[in-house]
Amino acid sequence: MRQIIIAIDGPAASGKSTAAKLLARKLGYVYLDTGAMYRACALAAKQSDIDLEDTDAIATLMNSIQVVIQYDENGNRTYLNHQDVSQAIREPDISRLASAISAKRAVREKMVDLQRKLGEKGGVILDGRDIGTVVFPDAELKFFIIAPVEIRAERRYLELKENGLKPDYKTVLQELEERDKADSSRSLAPLIPAEDSIRIDTGSLTIEGQVNLLYEHYLQRMDELCR
Repeated sequence: MRQIIIAIDGPAASGKSTAAKLLARKLGYVYLDTGAMYRACALAAKQSDIDLEDTDAIATLMNSIQVVIQYDENGNRTYLNHQDVSQAIREPDISRLASAISAKRAVREKMVDLQRKLGEKGGVILDGRDIGTVVFPDAELKFFIIAPVEIRAERRYLELKENGLKPDYKTVLQELEERDKADSSRSLAPLIPAEDSIRIDTGSLTIEGQVNLLYEHYLQRMDELCR
């Protein structure tokens, strides 16, 4: 059967990454967490003590680092300069830095080029902020996943607790609101739905319900493509 590119965009903690990973497993596709790439860049900037307003320093950094994504049936592992940073990039401070650094042109260009190379042959599901609008505007199937910010904050709060942290719900909510504003208002590749994307609100859906709904749309799209 023909293998396509599936783009899943949406704000932080909307459920897109979990749904994308499970859908990829269901379809036998490769899942690519593009957000991890930007988090790796943010971690590199932090390790090098680079001011995110220093455009030249960021450009130099992008020319010197290596970001590699390896994937298996359990998901992605992220490597920065040959070191596994899969856990380190999930720290709250890196999440905050990732939104800021992803708006920098040098970072965006390098990561988009890498994402295109990884996904160009199809049989891949990519999730992020601009997959359907910038990275793969011709993707055969696009989703834009949303959920009320309060629900997303609760999800992120529980995720952080499960990782052994001690988050404050109000702080998590405020950070998500600030992230939403930054992602949607930036001039370079803002978070907006592609015109031909399917919009799905996961606020009242279980993970199983989300995956089943995406799968139904996938079957419908494949039927259209095979006609």
